[in-house]
Parts: sequence; structure tokens; C-alpha cells
Amino acid sequence: MIKTNFMDKYPIYSLEISKDETSFTNVRQIIEHLHKTIESHPVAQYLSTFDHYTHTQSMNGEIAESIKDAQNIIFCFGKAIPNTKILAVRPRSIGVCELENSFALEFLEAPKEDLTKVMEGWAKSIANK
Repeated sequence: MIKTNFMDKYPIYSLEISKDETSFTNVRQIIEHLHKTIESHPVAQYLSTFDHYTHTQSMNGEIAESIKDAQNIIFCFGKAIPNTKILAVRPRSIGVCELENSFALEFLEAPKEDLTKVMEGWAKSIANK
């Protein structure tokens, strides 16, 4: 897992998993696995799946040639609203992209370090071989 500052301001965690490191063969299977994982968490709640690839394609938008599929699974850990600013960082999302020989998983750092670790574990669970 690699942490970078995307555009010099967004703390992003990234993991690229070779297709020979996983039993998953497409983004849909990974999203289904993450959905089940989110649903089994005591606080997290699954909200939706956003097909970013189809959305961008439908607008004749630019998609990097290396990207074969791109979807976001959207969920929330929130069990309190301590202030108005917390809404700016909720809900959470994990992006899953299929590349030629690998899958890339990306997510924005959570305000609580322990929740970032939970998402890191979920991403790493895709490398199941």
C-alpha cells in the first residue's frame, strides 16, 4: 500500500494487485467482495456502487487507454455527527480499476487512522492467492 498526496493535497492510499495474485477476474467480482466485507463490518454501511467507466464513456469523456473498467464502492463509517465539517469527508469510497495485468485500488485517507487501516485491510484482501 502506497500513500501519496494526489494533486499535492489529497492523501490517497493506492494498491496495485497483479492478476496472478488474486482469484478475482474482474472489477464486478471485487466490488461484490468489498460489498460483503462492508456489510459484515459492525459500523460500516454499504451505500452504492458507481460505474465510473460507463458514466465517463457515456459523456464521451477521456479514459486512459490502460483502464479497462473503473468503479467506486461507496459506504459510510459514520455513527456520529460531531460537527458540520465531518460531512465533507463522508461518505467513503474505494475506487477499483482493471488494468491489462492488474487491479488498482485507491481510497482517500479517513479522518480516523483506525478506519484508514480497516480500508487498507479490505484492499489487501483482494490479493488472496
